[in-house]
Amino acid sequence: MCRSILLFVFLTALCVRSAAQLCTGSLGDPIVHISFGSGVNPGPALPTAGVAYQYVANDCPNDGSYTVRSSTYNCFGSTWHNVPQDHTGDPAGYFMMVNASFTPGDFYVDTVRGLCSGTTYEFAAWVMNVSRNNGCNGVPNRPNITFRLERTDGTLLRTYNSGDVPLTATPQWNQYGFFFTTPATLSDVVVRMVNNAPGGCGNDLLLDDITFRPCGPLLTPSFSGSPGPEQHLCFGQSAVYDLNVALSAGYINPRFQWQRSVNGGPWTDLPTAATAHWVVPFGPATLPGSYRYRLTVAESANWGNATCTVASQPLTVTVHALPEVSVTGPASACAGAPVSFLASGAATYSWRLPSGADGSPSDRLVLSAAAPADAGTYVLTGASLQGCTDDSAFTFVVHPRPAATVAADTVAICRGSSALLSAAGGGSYAWWPADGLSDPASATPLASPADSTAYQVIVTNGQGCADTAYVQVNVRPGLTVDAGPDRSLMRGDAVRLAGSVTGTDYSVEWRPPYALTDPLRPDTEARPLQDTAYVLVARSLAGCGEVRDTVRIRVFRKVEVPNVFTPNGDGINDSWEIPALEAYRNFTLDIFNRWGQPVLRRRNDPRSWTGELNGKALPTGTYYYVLYIADTGQRLSGPVDLIR
Repeated sequence: MCRSILLFVFLTALCVRSAAQLCTGSLGDPIVHISFGSGVNPGPALPTAGVAYQYVANDCPNDGSYTVRSSTYNCFGSTWHNVPQDHTGDPAGYFMMVNASFTPGDFYVDTVRGLCSGTTYEFAAWVMNVSRNNGCNGVPNRPNITFRLERTDGTLLRTYNSGDVPLTATPQWNQYGFFFTTPATLSDVVVRMVNNAPGGCGNDLLLDDITFRPCGPLLTPSFSGSPGPEQHLCFGQSAVYDLNVALSAGYINPRFQWQRSVNGGPWTDLPTAATAHWVVPFGPATLPGSYRYRLTVAESANWGNATCTVASQPLTVTVHALPEVSVTGPASACAGAPVSFLASGAATYSWRLPSGADGSPSDRLVLSAAAPADAGTYVLTGASLQGCTDDSAFTFVVHPRPAATVAADTVAICRGSSALLSAAGGGSYAWWPADGLSDPASATPLASPADSTAYQVIVTNGQGCADTAYVQVNVRPGLTVDAGPDRSLMRGDAVRLAGSVTGTDYSVEWRPPYALTDPLRPDTEARPLQDTAYVLVARSLAGCGEVRDTVRIRVFRKVEVPNVFTPNGDGINDSWEIPALEAYRNFTLDIFNRWGQPVLRRRNDPRSWTGELNGKALPTGTYYYVLYIADTGQRLSGPVDLIR
C-alpha cells in the first residue's frame, strides 16, 4: 500500500501497481526488502560495487550521478516534481534519486543470496519519473529500465522491460516487477537495472523498495458458510469457525502450517494445524482482541525455509469487549426529591423501570419528584457500537428522613489499635472515608486508621432518607526506638550505647541492665566482659504498648603471644598456643624460620602448634610469627623460641 500526505495538490504522490508480470498466486513475506533506510538528508552513499553512477550529497544530481534522500524540492527550475516522502509515505524514508547518464547502461547492481532453488519469486521495485510533464518543452526523455536477473557468473536468468515510465503532472510511484523460478541448486542471483533511455533533458527517476517475495499457488482463504474474511463476536459468546484455504495447482507435494497473530503481534505456528482446513473454537473466556489466522504453504522439500514459503491472506476473528456499563445516581432519596441517574460506558442505552415499563432510550433517566412507586429495581442495558450488550441493575429506595446518632463523637486510640464506632437511627449506614474501617456499611464498624480521622456516617432509615453524624478518631502517635549500631571493644574497655526514642510519654530501659552506667537512659555506657546483646525497650505511658531494638556488643580478649615452648614430650609447655584466638572469627597466623621460609599457616584455626612441619619435628631455634586479626585490625609479630 502507498501512503501519502496531501499537503497541496502538487504534493500528492500516487502509487500505481504496474500491469507487469507480477505474482497471480499467493505471496510469502518479503525475504529481501531494500528500502535505502531512513534518516535526515542527505542519505549515505550506496556500496560502490552496486552503483555505476557517482554519488553526490546535494539535492538535484547532474547527469550520470545519484543521491539518496528522503525528499526533493525545486530541482532544475522546478522541472522536477517536489517529493516530500518516500513511496510508503514516510517523511524520513530514503529513496535513490538518479539523473541518468547520457549513455545507456547499468545504474544499479546488487547480489541477492539465500534463495530456494526450484522456487518461484516475485521481484518488484517502485519507480517514479521525477520529471514534470511541462519540462523540456513538454517532451522530456522518459526513463526506460531493463530489469535483469543473472547468475553470479553473468548468465542471464530472466529479463523484463518497464517500457517508458509515465510522465505525470503530479508525483506518481509505479511498481514494476515479474516472477521467476530459480533453477535447481541456485540460491544467489544478481539484480541488474539498466537505463535504456539516453540522458540529457529528462530520463530522471526515483527508485525505492526493491523486494523479493516467494510466489506460490493461489491461496484463497474463507470461513465455511460465511462470506468475507472477517468474523465478529462479543466477549462471553462462544463460536466455532471452520477455516479453509483453497490451493490452486502449482505445488507437487505441498506442506501446510496454520499461524496466528494476536492484536497485530508476530505470527506463531499453531500446534498440529498442518492441513488446509482448521477448526478454531472461541469460548466465553476468550479475551477481547483481534485474532488473525493464515495458512503458510511450501513444497515439502523446502519446508522450514522462510524464503520458500508463501502465505494466504489472513482470516480475522474480532472479539469485541462488552461495554462497561455503570450508573451514577443515588441509591435512595426522600419522597418528593428530584433524582437523576446517568449511564456511561456504552453507545446506546435502554432502561427498564421497577414497574416493568421502559424508560427513555437515552443516557439519562430523570425522576422529577421521587414517589414510593419509583422504588424498586432498575435495569440498565448498554450496547456498544458493535452490538455487544451488558446489563447493570440497581435498587432505588424512597423513604422519609431518619435522625442519625453516634455513641461517642470523639474516640482516642493508639496507633495500630482499633476502636468500635457505633451509629443508630436507620436501617443502613455508610461511613466515609472508608479507609481504616472494617466495614463502611456497618452500624458498628471497627476503626483502625493510620492517622487521626474525622469520620462521617450517613444513616438511612426505614424510609430511605439520610442524615449525617460525625465521629473524630484521634490516633496517639506510636513510638520508634533505635538501639544504635552494633559495637565491639576489648575486654576491660567501655563503649557508649547511642540509643534513641522518638515519641512522647514513654519510659525506657536496657535489658539486661548489667555492666551499664545507667540502664534507664537510652544513651549510656557499657563495659561488658563478654559478647552481649542489649535490648532497648521503650514503653508507652498512654498504654500503647512497647517497642524494642537490639544492639550487639562484641568483646574481644587481649591477645598475648608466648615467646617460647619446649615440645620435648615431658608434658610441660609442649605446644605453642594463643588462648585468646578462640574469641576471634577472622584471623591468619603465619610462622617462618630464620631464613624466612614458611613452616605454618593457619586461617581462623586457634589450635596449638607442636613445632612440626608436615609431621616432622622442627629443630631447636628461633622462629618468627605474624598474626593478623581482621576482626580488630590488629597485626602482631615477633620471635618464638622452640627448645627441645
